[in-house]
Amino acid sequence: MRYNAFQILKQGLSGHKGWKPMWRDPEPKAEYDVIIIGGGGHGLATAYYLAKEHGITNVAVIEKGWIGGGNVGRNTTIFRSNYMFPANTHFYEKGMKLWEGLEQDFNFNAMVSQRGVINLFHSDPQRDAFARRGNAMRLAGVDAEFLSPDQLKEMVPILDFKNARFPIQGGLMQRRGGTIRHDAVAWGFARGADSRGVDIIQNCEVKDIVIEGGAAVAVETSRGKIRGKKVAMAVAGHTSQIAAMAGIKLPIESHVLQAFVSEGIKPLIDTVVTFGAGHFYISQSDKGGLVFGGDLDGYNSYAQRGNLPMMEHVMAGGMAIMPAIGRVRLLRHWGGIMDMSFDGSPFICKTGVDKLYLNGGWCYGGFKATPASGWCYAHTIAKDEPHPLNKDFTIERFREGRMIDEKGVGPNPWIQ
Repeated sequence: MRYNAFQILKQGLSGHKGWKPMWRDPEPKAEYDVIIIGGGGHGLATAYYLAKEHGITNVAVIEKGWIGGGNVGRNTTIFRSNYMFPANTHFYEKGMKLWEGLEQDFNFNAMVSQRGVINLFHSDPQRDAFARRGNAMRLAGVDAEFLSPDQLKEMVPILDFKNARFPIQGGLMQRRGGTIRHDAVAWGFARGADSRGVDIIQNCEVKDIVIEGGAAVAVETSRGKIRGKKVAMAVAGHTSQIAAMAGIKLPIESHVLQAFVSEGIKPLIDTVVTFGAGHFYISQSDKGGLVFGGDLDGYNSYAQRGNLPMMEHVMAGGMAIMPAIGRVRLLRHWGGIMDMSFDGSPFICKTGVDKLYLNGGWCYGGFKATPASGWCYAHTIAKDEPHPLNKDFTIERFREGRMIDEKGVGPNPWIQ
């Protein structure tokens, strides 16, 4: 069923009784050409592009829970491509271009809003660093704009420009960045993949990866054994656990990252703003709630919940740049599990086990990378070799000293 204005009118006149489920609920087959472990944004996007770009439709996406219930629905919905290093710049810009045409591509309203992303700076050295990043972006053909304090005051007057400790000296803006409804991204990719013949198998937990002759040949699940000619991992914060089933130890630590939503209020901020002297970022949803987050919790965990000290830390960052939100009530908060790599960059590659593929180590950048990740991962699986956009995102880069350390913080995942 195609979604369009005519369908809305037709279904409205018939009492909305003709809508069909967005995807099937099939029983798993005995064997598939490709098994994708993980039904989040990256797994579903991979299945979608395998079918759309490479004609591989005998694909199973295996999800432990339900579609949209994992990390893809536990983030602050921001997308951007404001990176400096070439490997990241070109990869995330591919994602940006896919985001811009995504809703028309998979015929689903994901509420893409290119409202702009502004990174504030508060000191002379930080200004110089942002100028360097902006220049690198423009040299790569990516939009970047340097904002003066006066321009910022006109765009975001609610900011505290008189803060003595963290004076706002300007900002770096990417106007094409913005926000998207997170779970709608999962639903759209699921619907698009299903319409091309992909089986989406929910409530199916992977218990083990079967290795025969040095190759991955099947997965043991809570719904039985499923054979696959190729097996691909896309499980976000549980990457190290699933990889361990195949005897692979990864340079990854899992941490909780909290996000928050306030009560609905009148329009206050129509862009995305990030605090440069701390880790805080904020936007406003279409329902009026302020959506914001900050640093991850500094301990390893697989719990999808946070703690009070980090809540206080995030709120302090918000108050430093936007004290007017101090009287707004918090509506809810939650935690997503981040698989933090040691240089802050991801993996999209083959593994040491034949026919087993890895997508993980996304740190803070997983959601905004969803379409580019799926597009590149599908190419890697279908062609059995990386695309030029993900050729640097390998495990081997740590052995070879080719880290993609965008933030320059070194091998300390707890301070990424």
